[in-house]
Amino acid sequence: MTALKEFERLEAQGAWRETPKARLRDVIVSVGDATLILSDPKSDKPLSHWSLPSITRLNPGKIPALYTPNMREPDETLEVDDPLMIDAIERVLRATLSRRAHPGRLRGGLFVVAALAMAAAAVVWLPDALIRHAARIAPPAQARDVGLAVLADIAQSTGAVCTRKSGQAVLDWSAPRITGTDSAIRVVPAPVNGARRLPGDLYVMGADLLETHDGPEAAAAHLIAAKLAVSDEQTLQDALDYAGTQAVLRLMTLGTLPQGALRGYGQTLLSEPAPMPEDGPLLEELGRRGIGAEPYARTLDPTGQSVLNLIEQDPMRNGGKPATLLTDQQWLALQQICAG
Repeated sequence: MTALKEFERLEAQGAWRETPKARLRDVIVSVGDATLILSDPKSDKPLSHWSLPSITRLNPGKIPALYTPNMREPDETLEVDDPLMIDAIERVLRATLSRRAHPGRLRGGLFVVAALAMAAAAVVWLPDALIRHAARIAPPAQARDVGLAVLADIAQSTGAVCTRKSGQAVLDWSAPRITGTDSAIRVVPAPVNGARRLPGDLYVMGADLLETHDGPEAAAAHLIAAKLAVSDEQTLQDALDYAGTQAVLRLMTLGTLPQGALRGYGQTLLSEPAPMPEDGPLLEELGRRGIGAEPYARTLDPTGQSVLNLIEQDPMRNGGKPATLLTDQQWLALQQICAG
C-alpha cells in the first residue's frame, strides 16, 4: 500500500472476535500489501485476511481501536491498542476515503448537470413549443384579433385601411368566393408587394392591384397565391413568435396580447418578400376558378422573363373558360375604395 510504503514489516498484538458470540482471541496483526492478516501467535497460522480498503473503524477516537472488515455485517471485529498499528491502519483508511467515490456528491453532481441540461433545453425548446401550441389552439376570433393588430401596424407604414363602404361591400361579397368562408379582405393605399395573408384568415392588398389593372384577375390571383403560400396557423405562429413568450402567455391566460406586443411587426413583414406558392398548385387553383395567370405574372415581372412558366401555362391560354369575378359596377366600386 502506498500509504504504508515506509514500513517494511509492521506487526502488533490484537484481540480478535470471529463472531459476536465468540470469545476474544489473541492474534498477531500484520500488514500486507493490501490486506490485514490476523495470525495465531502460537503457530503463526493465518486465521483471517481483511482487505485493507474495506476496513471500517467502529469507535473513532477511542482506545483500543475497534475495527471490522465488513461495515454492512460487522460480526467479525478486531481490537488494537498499539499506536503505531492504529496509525498505519488509519492512514490506509484516509487514503482509501480520498480515492473512494462519493455517491452523494456524484448523485448531487448528476442532478445539477441534469437540471442545467433541462434548463438549457427549456430555454431553447419551451418558448418555441409554447408558441406553436398557442397558434394551434387559438380560436378563430382570437386569431382574427391578432391579425387585426398586425393590420393596424401595417397601416402605420402604408396609410390607414381604405374604408369606402361601396368598395368594402364588394370585398365582403368576394372574400368567401376568393379566399374562403369566414375570411376577410382589406385594402391599404400603398403597395404591399402583392397580397399578404395575416392571422385569422385576414388578407390585405395594396390599392395598386386595383388602380392599375383593367379587371380584378390580378388582385384575385394574388389573394389566392397568398392563401396557398402559407397556412393561417403559420401566420399566427410567426406573429406570436415576434410578440414573444411573455406576450403569448398573456394571450393564453387572458385572451389578449399586451398593448404594443406587435409594434413594428407590420413593417418587418412588408420588408420581406411575400411568400410565393409553387407554380403547379397555383396554376391548378387558378384554372379551377377560371382566373388567368398572366395578369398576376405580369405584376411580378412586367417583362415576363422570370415568370415565363406562369404565362405559358396560363389555363386561360389553353382553352380555359374565364369566370366573371365582378360586374363592371362592382369593379368600379372596388377601384374607388380608397377614394374620398
